[in-house]
Amino acid sequence: MALPRAIRRTNPTTLVLAGLLTLGFLVFIFSPSSNAATISTAKRKFNSAAAHPLSPPTAPFQKAPSSLKGKRPPPPVVHYHMNNLTTTPDPVRNQENVLILTPLARFYQGYWDNLLKLSYPHSLISIGFITPKTREGNTATVALQAAIAQTQNGPEDQRFASISILRQDFDPPISSQDESERHKKENQKARRSAMSRARNSLLFTTIGPSTSWVLWLDADIVESPPSLIQDLTSHDKPVIVPNCFQRFKNDKGHWDIRPYDYNSWQDSQQAADLAAKLPADDILLEGYADIATYRTLMARTADLSETRNQREIVQLDGVGGTALLVKAEVHRDGAMFPPFAFYHLMETEGFAKMARRLGWSCWGLPNYFVYHYNE
Repeated sequence: MALPRAIRRTNPTTLVLAGLLTLGFLVFIFSPSSNAATISTAKRKFNSAAAHPLSPPTAPFQKAPSSLKGKRPPPPVVHYHMNNLTTTPDPVRNQENVLILTPLARFYQGYWDNLLKLSYPHSLISIGFITPKTREGNTATVALQAAIAQTQNGPEDQRFASISILRQDFDPPISSQDESERHKKENQKARRSAMSRARNSLLFTTIGPSTSWVLWLDADIVESPPSLIQDLTSHDKPVIVPNCFQRFKNDKGHWDIRPYDYNSWQDSQQAADLAAKLPADDILLEGYADIATYRTLMARTADLSETRNQREIVQLDGVGGTALLVKAEVHRDGAMFPPFAFYHLMETEGFAKMARRLGWSCWGLPNYFVYHYNE
């Protein structure tokens, strides 16, 4: 049978090239390699993310990749076995997640530098911030975001597991964050109520099902031992707070230290008698000369010698929040920061009262110091 005229005139080399091109086209169209690579990359990204959108701050949540047919799998039903969550004196060995929470109105580079020096594995640390919607708050947020970007794009061992920034949805009661203005007695009730609301918003938004410990660290704490988290957790207490001091130059021009936070105390009968005479909505303040509570202030009991026992521990009735470590289950049980008068206490002191009413104990380390920024 004779071949068609068109084929008889075709060069055999042309036929071979056409066949190769056809084969290459078919391979390109039907090969799953490109999609597989994309799905593999997405899968790796998804595996390192949070399993559910309601489980921050363990890791950022990523939507599940679409299937090859373009359909997304059904949302997962996530089970969290909370009885398996541990809070132990050796959190590094047990890989326990720590959530550091900081209400931040001003950004101090010393705070961030001190945070980076923490020796606790940064891969087990998540951080949450809340900043006010003021001009000063906007400036602080910009500086904070710059510091975060530099750290989270830097060496992997310095990166934190996740970082969240919240903006307050209410106006601050005082416009200035100067130290003198913050500590005026007439500003305390409104200021502490606002601080309580900010703390609660930050806590309820960021605590995750894998959080073992919550460390409240004020934005003006610029110096602490690098082993701060390990040192505090080693005592295995539900609520524990170190002593907060401040470095300053004395009258002789020499560097010295002085107490800063007076909110960690043991109660007195005189304070109880004063509280009994107050209207229900009034609060009893500490650290003011004209309010004689005769409480035992942890700030006044510190041993300043170089040979002091930093592991000495005392039980407290009130706690400050400059560097406050809390087992996450205490917060999950309902202990929060009352923005109202709670047994004539508010904010961190009210939190201590609430924790104790829930059956938890509060403790302090009078000879273990962290240092507050000196304005």
